[in-house]
Amino acid sequence: MEIRLINGKSQTDSAVRLMRETFMHSVAPLYAPRGVDNFLAFIEDRTLVQSLELFGAFENEALVGVLAVKEGRRHICCFFVQASYQRQGIGRRLWEHLLTVSDNEMYTVHASPNAVPAYIRLGFAAAAEEQNADGMRFTPMRFIREENV
Repeated sequence: MEIRLINGKSQTDSAVRLMRETFMHSVAPLYAPRGVDNFLAFIEDRTLVQSLELFGAFENEALVGVLAVKEGRRHICCFFVQASYQRQGIGRRLWEHLLTVSDNEMYTVHASPNAVPAYIRLGFAAAAEEQNADGMRFTPMRFIREENV
């Protein structure tokens, strides 16, 4: 397993495809149709995706996980591991890589309902109750480095 930055059109297209497929499988059933449409529009917006920093987990050159961050690597906006590779520590490896390559004291995420337990296992805590914006359900969460050392 290798964790590295995703770059170039081909790798970015693979990342978007993985995010779309995993979202549709795991998260979309929990969202209103408007939320599904809004999320898909977000990841299909080429300009927006290019503004993100994407880290990929590669198994024999096959992309199996994606962690997308913005705001100086402070906010996680997409975090997906291909369904057949979940529960194998790939998400943790992506997260630990981010912690290694950045020195932020706090990280934030808007966790989908089914991802909240995974973020808790990574050391995140809820910052507020579950919310719904534009049809997308999420719990604002944060990780504070000094509390998790």
